[in-house]
Amino acid sequence: MTPMPTSAADRRQRRQRRFLPVLFAAAVLGILIGINTFLLHLGNDPLADVHAYYDAGSRLNAGAPLYDQAATTNDAEFYRYPPLLAIAFRPLALLPFETAALIWEAIVVVSLVLLLVRLRPGFRGWLLFGMLAMTILWSLAIGQAQVPMTLLVALGAPWSIALAAHLKILPALVAIWWIGRRDWRSLARFAAWMIGLGVVQLALEPAATLAFPGVFNLGQVGEVRNWSPYAVSPWLWLALVIAGAVAAWRLAPTRWGWAAAIALSVFATPRLLLYQLMTLVAGLRPPSPPLETEPAFPVPPAATPAPTSAARPTG
Repeated sequence: MTPMPTSAADRRQRRQRRFLPVLFAAAVLGILIGINTFLLHLGNDPLADVHAYYDAGSRLNAGAPLYDQAATTNDAEFYRYPPLLAIAFRPLALLPFETAALIWEAIVVVSLVLLLVRLRPGFRGWLLFGMLAMTILWSLAIGQAQVPMTLLVALGAPWSIALAAHLKILPALVAIWWIGRRDWRSLARFAAWMIGLGVVQLALEPAATLAFPGVFNLGQVGEVRNWSPYAVSPWLWLALVIAGAVAAWRLAPTRWGWAAAIALSVFATPRLLLYQLMTLVAGLRPPSPPLETEPAFPVPPAATPAPTSAARPTG
């Protein structure tokens, strides 16, 4: 008896089933490493990165220059971000550090919960969360702004991507998704939000806003365990960023476009620490189509003309 020919979809499903045990093992290993990393940082440097945000808010409260700091770029206390996060931290900086750190950590944890609600990961999504557990739990342990920033990126709206870009610049690269899809309306809204938030920063902290372009440079890469190709060669890093941007632009209209744009925003940094990889989970679910592209109310289908009977001859 001749065996039935298999379709391409069947063959693809068989390949995926063969890889599932490997992915599951990687997820379990990632969770174990993540738990170890979480406990390690809780024991050695709990909420270490909150010092950078708290100290930045304190400098603004004292009227001191935001980027005039004793910490070096290799220290967790170093503030290298746009002024918006420091401005948001000004009320917390009026509290004792322990109180402010607990409030901020609550915001970080809630952001992670909302991220899970937004993404609603299925089985394969949970596998990705497991594989990236170390990066997620590391971010939680040190109170990293990467968690709320990832939530903003996952929302995928022009306002949320702009807000994420004003926390950490490189989420702005996600806009290549709109460029590749020729979604000029969303791109224009993103640009408007970027400008608007920049104006708010300028109004609230003009000196810090004007000083930021002078401190945002490759000198901030520092001497850390850097996983970016920049650590190997700046030219290699630049070539890969350009190649990644072209790939993300070409893939934008496809099912892989959103994930490619997220990956570009993560890997384009010349200073890549492992906890930053957690933002890759935002690529699991692309944003829904903008509501304004849908009709405000259901449009009834065009009426189909009733068939007319052939005229009968008279006589």
